[in-house]
Amino acid sequence: MYFPNNTDNNWETKSIASLGWNQSAVQPLKDFLAEKHSKSFMILVNGRIVMEEYFNGHNATTTWQWNSAGKTLVSTTTGIAGQEGLLNINTKVSQYLGNSWSSEPLEKENLITPRHLLTMTSGLNDESNLVIKPNLTYLADAGSRWSYSNVFQLLTQVVSKASNQDFETYFNTKLKNKIGMDGFWNFGTIFTIYHSNTRSMARFGLLFLNKGKWKNEQIINENYVNEAINTSQNINPSYGYLWWLNGKSKYMVPGGQTVYQGALVPNAPSDMYAAMGAEDQRIYIIPSKNMVIVRMGDASDPQNPNFALSGFDAALWDKINALVK
Repeated sequence: MYFPNNTDNNWETKSIASLGWNQSAVQPLKDFLAEKHSKSFMILVNGRIVMEEYFNGHNATTTWQWNSAGKTLVSTTTGIAGQEGLLNINTKVSQYLGNSWSSEPLEKENLITPRHLLTMTSGLNDESNLVIKPNLTYLADAGSRWSYSNVFQLLTQVVSKASNQDFETYFNTKLKNKIGMDGFWNFGTIFTIYHSNTRSMARFGLLFLNKGKWKNEQIINENYVNEAINTSQNINPSYGYLWWLNGKSKYMVPGGQTVYQGALVPNAPSDMYAAMGAEDQRIYIIPSKNMVIVRMGDASDPQNPNFALSGFDAALWDKINALVK
């Protein structure tokens, strides 16, 4: 496994020919990415760059938003705070934010733990994207309902209170700087979104491919990584700790309570797990192939920016499967 330096832009490469892949599939993949409004695309194998492509004026230093793919950064930072003994994901959120941080009855609020926020099972009403106390009302007991929402953002407050410092400061010290990422958080009124260049997204994917270890340092412990990338609750088996999981028997998607049968991306490797964000921001991690794939850009289908509706993943994996042997 290769890791790029944290102090320069050098990054080892591996040729498609040396891997024995189908070189005639490269151009159809690039054409598809350009047609689908991509800004950048990378494939790493064993940490080395096999493909790195930029489109539509984007380049290696351009910053772009992760959208909800950045939830995995929050999950990881929460895990680091846990391994440092600053917080326990199985204790009540009010231990960190104080009583009455929500508008739920106290006995219901006390059911909610950071783990419920990591797994989208807090039971808080998800009708509003605005995560402030008046909107944090009771809908179901914590752990009894899976629903994708912005409530996970409360984890940044939990980490901040537990570490007694600004979330971004803690994140920068414990994660970003350790693996040589660039970027910054935008804490908007509604959304909390990370922005970085494409290689920084790839660095984070490489950290997870290597089970939380960067070179010789275990940034996030392997036990937490394994929890994060495996089924976290029995309502939506295709969801971990803010990570999406392929190869499960059923899945749910943002914006509804429908349960769909089958795998999230049927034509992708069954062991693939992913950071997924609106407008098709993606980090795919495939342990069986020692591979990380990153895609950033505008929505592949501007009419359906939600990943569950666009069909982008299956179409992209058709092109990747034609390339990779």
